[in-house]
Amino acid sequence: MNRLRMAVIGVGHLGKEHARILAGMNEVELVGVTDVSAEQASLIAERCGTKGYTDYRPLLDQVDAVTVVVPTIHHHVVASEFLKHGVPVLVEKPIATTVAQAEDLIRLARANKVALQVGHIERFNPAFETLNERPIQAKYIESERHGPYTGRSTDIGVVLDLMIHDLDLLLALTGSSVAHVEALGMSVFGGHEDVVNARLTFANGCVAQVTASRVTQQPKRRLRVWAPEGYAGIDFVTKRLRLVQPSENLRQGGLRIADLDPARKAALKDEVFGTHLHTREFECPQRGDQLTNELRDFIQCVKTKRRPRVTGEDGRNALALAERIVSCVMAHRWNGPKDGTAMGIHGMPSPSGLLFSDERAEAA
Repeated sequence: MNRLRMAVIGVGHLGKEHARILAGMNEVELVGVTDVSAEQASLIAERCGTKGYTDYRPLLDQVDAVTVVVPTIHHHVVASEFLKHGVPVLVEKPIATTVAQAEDLIRLARANKVALQVGHIERFNPAFETLNERPIQAKYIESERHGPYTGRSTDIGVVLDLMIHDLDLLLALTGSSVAHVEALGMSVFGGHEDVVNARLTFANGCVAQVTASRVTQQPKRRLRVWAPEGYAGIDFVTKRLRLVQPSENLRQGGLRIADLDPARKAALKDEVFGTHLHTREFECPQRGDQLTNELRDFIQCVKTKRRPRVTGEDGRNALALAERIVSCVMAHRWNGPKDGTAMGIHGMPSPSGLLFSDERAEAA
């Protein structure tokens, strides 16, 4: 079988990993990599045994598929060129900077009958995959995605940088649209929003509390779900899944605390987990790393014409929800609804003082 001719457009922090993985796949011929930095393009090309370019356009007629890993503001321009040439595209998340751009990419993919996949990589986290195999009707969700400041993705805020991962997961879990959004956030370094908290009410009645920060010392990526079937907790870092479900007796309404005598009530605290609530921990096996699995999924979509796990429509829906959250963040009034002056990420009131004194500064 002929090898799939592929290229990676943008070989910075993440793109170079795309190139490394694709260069090692027997079914792929990596025909080129591109980067605006000639030095970076040459370096990665040499490592991967391919050609380096500073312009992606010479590759338009040389490839069977492409991954687009340029900064978000360039996603639409680059991806649309390849789609117009009938080339399947895996574009990193977020799919684009606006919903209109996302719609255009979807239209081009449909018109040219090629795959458009979006790099929402947490869909390939084995803990989420394991949860997704189970019958769970999410009714309340808490999501936390916190990380240290990296200096990357400064062209977008934390909603499009980090939170959008969880927005995609929530939409996939609930299978519902979002009816109402409340959100607030702040900028720490004077650019885009760096910390955001959102409360989402879905059309099917589910409620989600979502937080994201890119100025946290210790990384944290967790998802917790409460449902009629029980509870599920995912740690995306360790790839662990914890499930809790009520016993058959509880499901049948067999435990009525008001009817218990004092001795049985006293003993209940030692019987909650094990007797009444059953727990199971999963250390989810990693069959290849997530990026490799995502790329393999894309390659299979190209070869077999099947639907990607994360479609252009999925990417658009996550982006549309992200836009609503950012809009709410920018409209938040920090001094109450009657004061229209202190609004958005740059509108917080001035500090009233220091939380603590800097002893080093005092000593100096």
